[in-house]
Amino acid sequence: MTKERPCIVQRDRTILLEVNHAGFEEAREQISQYADLVKSPPSFHTYRITPLSLWNAASAGWSAGRIRESLQSLSRWNVPAALLEDINRLIERYGQLSLLKHPGKPGGLILRACSSKTMEEVKRKLLLDAARLRYVSDTEAEVPAGLRGMLKQELTRLGYPVLDYAGYQDGQFLHIRWRGEEGGAGQAERFSLRDYQQEAAGTFRDSGGLGGSGVLVLPCGAGKTIVGMAAMRELQCETLILTSNTTSVRQWMAELEDKTTLTSAEIGEYTGSSKQVKPVTVATYQILTHRHGKEDELRHMKLFNERSWGLIIYDEVHLLPAPVFRATADIQATRRLGLTATLVREDGREHDVFSLIGPKRYEMPWKTLEEKGWIASVECVEMKIPLPDQVREKCLCAGTREQYRLASENPAKLDAVKRLMERHGEAQTLIIGQYLDQLKDISASLDLPLISGQMPQPRRQELYAAFRRGDIRALVVSKVANFAVDLPDASVAIEVSGSFGSRQEEAQRLGRILRPKSGDNRAYFYALVSQDSREEAFALRRQLFLIEQGYQYRTETMSSIGSRLPAERVLFGSRKEAAETT
Repeated sequence: MTKERPCIVQRDRTILLEVNHAGFEEAREQISQYADLVKSPPSFHTYRITPLSLWNAASAGWSAGRIRESLQSLSRWNVPAALLEDINRLIERYGQLSLLKHPGKPGGLILRACSSKTMEEVKRKLLLDAARLRYVSDTEAEVPAGLRGMLKQELTRLGYPVLDYAGYQDGQFLHIRWRGEEGGAGQAERFSLRDYQQEAAGTFRDSGGLGGSGVLVLPCGAGKTIVGMAAMRELQCETLILTSNTTSVRQWMAELEDKTTLTSAEIGEYTGSSKQVKPVTVATYQILTHRHGKEDELRHMKLFNERSWGLIIYDEVHLLPAPVFRATADIQATRRLGLTATLVREDGREHDVFSLIGPKRYEMPWKTLEEKGWIASVECVEMKIPLPDQVREKCLCAGTREQYRLASENPAKLDAVKRLMERHGEAQTLIIGQYLDQLKDISASLDLPLISGQMPQPRRQELYAAFRRGDIRALVVSKVANFAVDLPDASVAIEVSGSFGSRQEEAQRLGRILRPKSGDNRAYFYALVSQDSREEAFALRRQLFLIEQGYQYRTETMSSIGSRLPAERVLFGSRKEAAETT
């Protein structure tokens, strides 16, 4: 045993990382490259090595040997030999199967295995009727081009990720340059990328010769839109951009006009209010999946084939709905770029992102960008709010879901919001929540505008613009502001309620305040949680992704009237007296 090492590595593929160890940060950075954080109780964080975490590591250049060396250098005891064998076996599977163009059949594909044993495994496990493969040798099978996506999806689920060498169509050419790039008198100053943005775009373009599909993971505020535009400039092709909401659509359009040579005549909006298909078209996931009745067809899915797209950008790829996955399986010959701050999906479909959009090609740790000043330094605080007696009595008679909602809508949170706003003076503040009745009460009590899904888009844009100008100090916002809302001066976020244990939601909400700030470049994120309630366990689950990124949560306890108690406990991750959650 080597006591000075921070980890306990177990046969069941779990890694226990000691929180109080001097080497915690260094170990966390290494482990997060090839394992997923699943629990963060006091003392030890629990990570799990999964096939997908290893394949994403392999796609980013981690070999089995490098992972073994990392584990052995961090482990307090000898790493179990059986676990090292598992890592070798799973990493070796990455690359055992590949897809190539059929040399004799235009449009046809060849599935090639590195050995006859691997192909025998595929034959035995794959549903042949569904896949319609024709085996032509011990190591090769012919595949219809239309099954390219479905085959990759199914083989990944079976534990055999496929390297796709079948190539991509170029799409219709479109001349794209950065504004001012071509010089000339009177031209605007040339736009330039930050170093990590250039690296991310280059990783997608090159990808070891596989350029054309993959996911780039960058923190909120790091300029994912810029990276997407850089990929468009590299490829010089007509592009379809899919994103989470109409606000994001218009932000993309504004950025394209502001930073590239594209004109408004070349950029189209495809949303509920406008159906323009142009060389660059920006659409919402909602419009693609919209239909009048449950049995009606998804009429707008035809957008995938409206033009000869050379690139499809999936913004906020972790939100991709199931029908878009199905459509994406049919367009594997088109280059695909996924952009996200977190690959966490609450529906567990990370495998489908991996197989249909592509593996993780690049990831920039949040704390790295914070250290360089590209995003704000955020202080995370969990505020413990006592439950009033009458609410606690209701909880005793309620079901589990209703208990959570009662705790989330704790009326004592209003006093806490008031105190926090007093604490931060004139800081630009977002009050974010899940339940509309709760948000309406806060909006009315504090005389603040409320932005929700019921508000028309033009009015939302007016309020966002007033907030950016500083005419409005604070906004109350529902989950419509979770994603892709650019409010660079917001420096305080107060979360009054959330979607149960949604890790991605917590990350996106903190992302609303990550834009760099003038002065000390600091921001504050407060999560208001009812004390000794069902909300506590879900709050701990929500914090998991941010803890993995290295954020520290400090806890404060407030009295029922919202005054701050003298005692504070500083948390590293979830170092607190709360139940473990999975």
